[in-house]
Amino acid sequence: MFLNGDRVSYTYNRRTGVEAVKALREVSVRVDRGSFTGLIGPNGCGKTTLLKLLAGVLSPDAGSVSLDGRALATMSKRHVARRIAVVPQETHPAFEYTVLEMALMGRHPHLGAFQLEGPADLAIAREALTATGTSHLAERSYMSLSGGEKQRVVIASALTQSAEVLLLDEPTASLDLGYQLEIGLLLQRLNRERSATLVMATHDLNLAASLCDTLVMMRNGRVIASGNTTEVLTSAMVRQLYDVEADVRVHELAGHLTVVPLARLS
Repeated sequence: MFLNGDRVSYTYNRRTGVEAVKALREVSVRVDRGSFTGLIGPNGCGKTTLLKLLAGVLSPDAGSVSLDGRALATMSKRHVARRIAVVPQETHPAFEYTVLEMALMGRHPHLGAFQLEGPADLAIAREALTATGTSHLAERSYMSLSGGEKQRVVIASALTQSAEVLLLDEPTASLDLGYQLEIGLLLQRLNRERSATLVMATHDLNLAASLCDTLVMMRNGRVIASGNTTEVLTSAMVRQLYDVEADVRVHELAGHLTVVPLARLS
């Protein structure tokens, strides 16, 4: 067992006087080392909240999250950041940074107070840019890049962090088809060639089917199914998740499951 959430629950607005929102209810999830796990389910089902709990960004109301058998709650934020990196859906830096500077931000968990990046940190950042196909953009302003280029740079920053686990929140959201394919291939390569452990929250069932070996299916803050992608991604499960009739079958040319929505149930 590698990264594990054991019966975790989380409630928003617990102390603000606003109506409390129970985002997760006794959710258990297991992420094996070197696996590519997809979190899928409708809007508001708790995918992003679960990612934040797995990253140690949020602390559960009940239950626990552990890494290699050690509870995240017992680790410092810096130590967690050395082992788990987060790739958000969007990144909006406060200042004009170059692509290389954005990548170097991933070294912060490894630096002491007031310590500056050295040659070794720079080499790691440049290697990460090369791995994501963005080394030629190193001196460009991050904000001048296209959506797909920005996402690759953010992934490079996560690689620069030298973490064992990458948690990705909708990494292809708002990208056109070409960039979606590009990011998908990059993630697949990182998983297969670098043995990176990836957990991806996504609404794109076809992306999940093409990349993920394991799926965790969520609805209303609970896990309703999890397991091998080819076993749990079925027409019946799509119906249960989204109230949608869909044709789910292996695409002869693509070589993996594809999902074609047919009709929304009334």
